[in-house]
Amino acid sequence: MAKKRIQKKRAQAEKAASQKAEPLKAETKKAQPVKIETKKTEPVKIETKKAEPVKVETKKAEPIKVETKKTEPVKVETKKTEPIKVETKKTEPVKVETQKTEPIKVESKKTEPVKIAVQKDVEKIYQTRFDRHYDEIKWLYCELYQDNPSVMKHLNDLTAHLKKFYDERTSLLKSSDLRRENDSNWYKRNNLLGMMMYVDNFAGTLKGLEEKLDYIQECNVNYLHLMPLLSSPKGKSDGGYAVADFRKVQEELGTMEDFASVTSKCHERGISVCLDFVMNHTSEDHEWAKRARAGEREYQDRYFFFDSYDVPALYEKNCPQVFPTTAPGNFTWLDDIKKHVMTTFYPYQWDLNYRNPIVLNEMIFNMLYLANQGVDIFRLDAVPYIWKQLGTNCRNLPQVHSIVRIMRMICEIVCPGVLLLGEVVMAPEKVAPYFGTVEKPECHLLYNVTTMASTWHTVATRDVSLLRRQVDIVADLPKEYIFQNYLRCHDDIGWGLDYDYLKSFGMEEIAHKKYLNDFLTGKYPGSFARGELYNDDPRLGDARLCGTTASLCGIEKFGFEQSEEGVDRSIRYDITLHAFMLAQSGIPVIYSGDEIGQLNDYSYKDDPDKAADSRYIHRGKFDWTLAENRSRPDTVQGKLFPALDKLEKIRRAHSVFDSNADVHTIDTWDPSILAVVRENTMEKFIGIYNFSEYDKVAWINEEDGSYIDLFSQREMEAKGVEIPAFGFFWLCREKN
Repeated sequence: MAKKRIQKKRAQAEKAASQKAEPLKAETKKAQPVKIETKKTEPVKIETKKAEPVKVETKKAEPIKVETKKTEPVKVETKKTEPIKVETKKTEPVKVETQKTEPIKVESKKTEPVKIAVQKDVEKIYQTRFDRHYDEIKWLYCELYQDNPSVMKHLNDLTAHLKKFYDERTSLLKSSDLRRENDSNWYKRNNLLGMMMYVDNFAGTLKGLEEKLDYIQECNVNYLHLMPLLSSPKGKSDGGYAVADFRKVQEELGTMEDFASVTSKCHERGISVCLDFVMNHTSEDHEWAKRARAGEREYQDRYFFFDSYDVPALYEKNCPQVFPTTAPGNFTWLDDIKKHVMTTFYPYQWDLNYRNPIVLNEMIFNMLYLANQGVDIFRLDAVPYIWKQLGTNCRNLPQVHSIVRIMRMICEIVCPGVLLLGEVVMAPEKVAPYFGTVEKPECHLLYNVTTMASTWHTVATRDVSLLRRQVDIVADLPKEYIFQNYLRCHDDIGWGLDYDYLKSFGMEEIAHKKYLNDFLTGKYPGSFARGELYNDDPRLGDARLCGTTASLCGIEKFGFEQSEEGVDRSIRYDITLHAFMLAQSGIPVIYSGDEIGQLNDYSYKDDPDKAADSRYIHRGKFDWTLAENRSRPDTVQGKLFPALDKLEKIRRAHSVFDSNADVHTIDTWDPSILAVVRENTMEKFIGIYNFSEYDKVAWINEEDGSYIDLFSQREMEAKGVEIPAFGFFWLCREKN
């Protein structure tokens, strides 16, 4: 009898053990169809204390039904699913060096790389990271896909592939991961300076880019953001944001091997590489889209397809239009297959269905593949849009934050040296939540889009009130939240301002947007700016603005008028705006061409593929002839380039520009002058910026001694500071 009891207990123990999820082993059973329920269900309750299987309470839940007319008819059949293929082709080892002036660079000549010689150590490093995050990943994943009976199969498939991508990561990338993991503040200091560019505009090809790295270093850049370069169809690429293959480079730029070579050469010079990761949609030329169009239900369920317009009509009630003039609506009718497909952006960009766990898994695999090619920072394009739900505006939903949190933890497991940069072009109050919390972070970096828009608002109004408020709001956020600061980028300027605050000054949103656009396009009397509108919707007054920094500052207008005084004043303003941007906490990024004062390129109007998109006005070819003038002080380039170079080196030399400095604004008693104080234990800094075309006095009254203007090396007191039109001062004093 005792023997039988022992055998019975052993059988029970083996049965219980077999029910536990194997985090690193993918199951191979066929997946059950994904069932999507549109009614509210009870949240999944997951006990993680002993890593028991996910327990889902179903007593109160209604039977899961899928309606095809009034709900989202998303079913995923996996009978034909092909096994996920992971490319294991070896890339060239990344060579890592540093120079003394680049704290972020990893030396390989003078110091030994982190040794991961023993396979046992490699496994231990991975398993420690995995164990740290698995329970939370499991909880969030099962919460997202609680209605999917195969949720654990998909989760196990995900975790199994994480280990594969980790194993395929080169030893030098793993070495960099360890260094950054042990120095989690590596991207929060004052030594990073970014530049964003289109490879074809700057150097023609990826191999051409390698030949231009000396110039990039001359610009003090150690963070290189390469605009979309993955495979996309000509004529329907949206500037590269309609991706047809996440593992292939545009043929005219080169190959994935060329890209890996670029990242390797950049790493040798201490330059981190940023790449766009387009999450919300694929091109209609993507393999998934082609197979969906061919009628394969499994692939149709990776998008949003509808036989009738009933459900799309319900979405349209709440979903704003992104491109109301050039691509109105959020759905496109496909006449060849007689279906509607969701297309939030352009008709050839099909929205991905993240309610399908296969979509999330595959997109994460694509991200990790690119990370293994040497990408250091991923710009998560249009991330607020990725989760769709009827009855909402399909923006900034809680599930989006769960997905970004999962991606953050996966990076910390597989490639902890990689950063996530969120592109969140939303109302001010919607931006900061994408940092997550200090305890459960999401994005490492966010675009400081509200400060950028507020800066150009100040250029047009000559009133610093809104900008001052925005600076103080950012300063009150946790210092762990790091913004990427910029004046211009590849995209338009959207007027996502604090209109509740502006209303207290009698400014109404639509009328005020019209004024801003009129001023910055040169229509308003006395304007010096030369920009163009993008997606002008007169009914809503919701047009955005395009143009280069130099053209918006007046260099184009006064150059055309041959006004030397006007050009000099505009150059001064250009430098002042960059000084303000460079003095903010976070990572400053310059748009390629701004360092030489490149003007608007109107030739886009002659290209049928670009003529309808005014953003190409600031996406012109880099003018290498103008760049040669950067050492000639009698040229625009010879005045602008050295000034920015000086500001960048000053920033890097003073710890007061670290993100851990305390920041606040002070009164200047002039509506056109902004004064921002930065302070740490060693230095006190006061940046003073005149947004007026008149010489002014900043009526500040700091009683703590004399200061040095870091730019001119002039000694002065921080009292009643006379400041020239469109000028600035960077005052600094050491603390005793």
